Amino acid sequence: MRKLTETEQGKIKLLTKNQVSLTLIEPTETGLKKSIMDATGSVRSYLKSENIHDYELQKQGTESKIMIPASIHTGFNTIKSQASLYRPTTKKGDPRIWFYGLTKIADPNDIIAITYYDDSFQAFNLTKLDVNVLINSSIQNPFQYLINAINNTENEVAFELLEMLRKIASAGPIPSMVDADTSVGRTLETALGININSSKEPDYKGIELKSFRNSRTNRKNLFAQVPDWKLSKFKSSGEILETFGYEREDDFKLYCTVSAITRNSQGLNLRLDSDIKQLIENSDKPEVGDFVVWTLDKLHNRLREKHKETFWVEAESTTINNREHFQYKLVEHTKKPITTQFDLLIEQGIITLDHLIKRTKTGGAKEKGPIFKIKPEGIELLFPPSESYSLI
Repeated sequence: MRKLTETEQGKIKLLTKNQVSLTLIEPTETGLKKSIMDATGSVRSYLKSENIHDYELQKQGTESKIMIPASIHTGFNTIKSQASLYRPTTKKGDPRIWFYGLTKIADPNDIIAITYYDDSFQAFNLTKLDVNVLINSSIQNPFQYLINAINNTENEVAFELLEMLRKIASAGPIPSMVDADTSVGRTLETALGININSSKEPDYKGIELKSFRNSRTNRKNLFAQVPDWKLSKFKSSGEILETFGYEREDDFKLYCTVSAITRNSQGLNLRLDSDIKQLIENSDKPEVGDFVVWTLDKLHNRLREKHKETFWVEAESTTINNREHFQYKLVEHTKKPITTQFDLLIEQGIITLDHLIKRTKTGGAKEKGPIFKIKPEGIELLFPPSESYSLI
């Protein structure tokens, strides 16, 4: 695809601000003449991630062609259309896509935007359509209706959760459920009626909740993820504990932070190898060296799964009658993390790793992590521009 113009980039930013998830395709002169376009990697990824279509599962030949309803937006009008998705019997079955009627609105090398709403494709010429004027027009139009509908649908659950949080906040400080660092989150989830469990799924209807005390120096939990033991020298958390653990009061444990920019007191650090797409934990003990590995693909997927949409809830901590209480005050609402930034923030020491391993009474090792955490200033670097909401 050709480089987008500044105007086209501005239109995409406006659509992103309105919660529109889309993919782009550039029809060629030959493609328009033959009514055929390659379904590029980005198009295929979009269709698969949105659960619309998976070309990998589609057989070759016209008999396996899939037809999906479509609307082509021209501004104040739409063209009813259909999209065909197929893999020809020739050329190794390279995926193809076409929108009937596209030649009416597109010239060669225009950029066509494709989104999906109401069980049909919604396509428009990003190059030619005046997106800003249509969205903000005082005259109602189909494109404005589409963007507003997508925006409202995307935010429906968020507004529902926000209203619940405001109701909790209006009741004043809530007594802590337990005397622990994690109590700020557990107390809020209990107030919301969310079961406390170790599920990797987001907490509330697809939205992840991350609560924290309003000390801006606190790192925030991103997700927990064990290493890929098959690729690692060490094969369990127990091996890590036995090699680097220490006696503390009545416990034998390893509670430490590991960073890519410095070694900790146990001699551990992180190293990111972009060539083989791995994050590696290393010891300065020559006989140990590199001992556990995470694939970057796995870490990126965990980040996308856990933080597709997140409420970061700030609470003010006060002590009332010798018991900690929480006044939940502010929400930062983020969406769709930029996974390539994750690697950079690891290298910069803004995202770090915490080991939380302790020997159990039976002699085994219990691991609460490893937990990947991010410093407060990293939030705006990992996520696109967010929305902030006051709860009181």
